[in-house]
Amino acid sequence: MRFSYIFKLDKPSELIKLLLYKSKSINYVSILDSNTKSNQSILPSDYINYDMVAGVDAIEVLNIDSDSFNALQNFHNKHKDWLFGYLSYDLKNEVEKLTSNNHQGIKAAGLSFFVPKYVLLLKGNILEVKSYENKEDCQQFLDCQQLYWNDKKKTVHLRQRDTKAKYLEKIGVIKKHIQRGDIYEVNYCQEFFSEQVIINPQQVFIELNSNAKTPFASFLKLNDLNIMCASPERFIKKSANKIISQPIKGTSKRGRDLDEDNALIKQLIESEKEISENVMIVDLVRNDLSITASKASVKVEELCGIYTFKKIHQMISTISSKVDDQINFSQILKSVFPMGSMTGVPKLRAMELIEELEEFRRGIFSGAIGYITPKGDFDFNVVIRTILYNASTKYLSVAVGGAITINSDENEEYEECLVKVSPIFEVLNFQFDEK
Repeated sequence: MRFSYIFKLDKPSELIKLLLYKSKSINYVSILDSNTKSNQSILPSDYINYDMVAGVDAIEVLNIDSDSFNALQNFHNKHKDWLFGYLSYDLKNEVEKLTSNNHQGIKAAGLSFFVPKYVLLLKGNILEVKSYENKEDCQQFLDCQQLYWNDKKKTVHLRQRDTKAKYLEKIGVIKKHIQRGDIYEVNYCQEFFSEQVIINPQQVFIELNSNAKTPFASFLKLNDLNIMCASPERFIKKSANKIISQPIKGTSKRGRDLDEDNALIKQLIESEKEISENVMIVDLVRNDLSITASKASVKVEELCGIYTFKKIHQMISTISSKVDDQINFSQILKSVFPMGSMTGVPKLRAMELIEELEEFRRGIFSGAIGYITPKGDFDFNVVIRTILYNASTKYLSVAVGGAITINSDENEEYEECLVKVSPIFEVLNFQFDEK
């Protein structure tokens, strides 16, 4: 049984820097940062339980590529403990009869979770540490004299897996499928990548998190795999019998001043295209949640709400349901995976087209990072606005995409991708020269 210890922190903002510093010498670390002070007026407060949740050091690890959801449930049943990790997009191949045969730069398991030695839950300046060790050992873990490092910032030279011309051509192909009635919407993505590159993942995450200030940011280190994520989107959360999902569809850049900001928000609110994209995914999520929901419990709590982050405006909807006690967490995750906001409508045909048209294997990108509690509650983000880096192969990947509908303008969709990924380009000191 874990013991629970309470610590009062003088500088709670320093905790994330401490954990990142510790992660240089620890192989398994997961840090989930809500950026609460920056986002306290953005998302409803009851949807954010903690300012930060972290799992540090691994007692036992699960890496698997087959029968993954059952394996995860069995792993949890064995330990009845906290689990931290990710679900990759490739788990679609277990949910449906699909394959993933495109180029795979970041080589990683389909699913990876670990039981942490330390669980840290931060709210305000109160830190709860859950551990099997005594309080003195936990205090010693939290003590660290050297918190900072300052590597010289490097420029990462990225290449496009798709040229702009190829991207525009493929959007045209997708629209032809829509005209034929094959699909209504597809989330098409492209990859920017670099080979034989050396970065400091911890420092990159600090800069990315500061640059974006999103509510579902995460840093995940699993041996040589490093994930630096500035996601604004929650995939799915379970709290007791309540499930919520908050898909994002609809994006606008920030303005240079308040007047331009308000004009861009008004444009987003009144955009038939963006509203159509959002509503289609809301319907898909309602259908997914209904698979495990109690009768008549699926509700749209908010439709097409506009939320402003440091770099962008987003259109977000919130859908909820209730589940019976006998439904286990892995059944819920499998029934909704992968998330509709990263696939399309109808989901199966959209995923087939994604595999046909995209030039890279998504893997962890457009999957989910999060945690599972001993009681089987969970909270997962959507892996977007993310840098994936394998320290052993020195491969770095940044993917970005958007929803394509019949009303999509190819050039506008391309520009929207660049708006979404610009905070990452800034952090990597990358000057984009499109081809």
